Amino acid sequence: MKLNEIKDNEGSTHSRKRLGRGIGSGSGKTAGRGVKGQKARSGVAINGFEGGQMPIYRRLPKRGFNNIFASEFVVVSLGRIQTAIDAKKLDASKTVDAAALKAAGVIRREKDGVRVLADGELKAKVSIEVAGASKSAIEKIEKAGGSVKLLAAAAE
Repeated sequence: MKLNEIKDNEGSTHSRKRLGRGIGSGSGKTAGRGVKGQKARSGVAINGFEGGQMPIYRRLPKRGFNNIFASEFVVVSLGRIQTAIDAKKLDASKTVDAAALKAAGVIRREKDGVRVLADGELKAKVSIEVAGASKSAIEKIEKAGGSVKLLAAAAE
């Protein structure tokens, strides 16, 4: 293969339509814009405009709010932790905390802390140090012989 032989697959690109270049082209005069009116002109942006009728975003009532003080936890399942231990990415003998999970690639970022949920099975004996954990997750970890320490930031 040579550089001059490289080309796109057949039908992957379309050539641009040259609009408004004479009647014979089939798309001359109004260039597919119909006749007159606001949308036939240039510079038209009328998203959400409903022809003078009250738009839907004003007809519907406001509802809910965003709590700016809410904590956003990263959710990790027990099954995901076990998979990381099996793949030798997490060391079960050391404490598993947010930094260890991030280093192992289990989570991408820490946000306001890590919360462990009980999905999946945990066979390894692990001591976990996280911001939060569900009751069933704590039961499963202790059943496997591990321990859970909840950080003070979550308790506040």
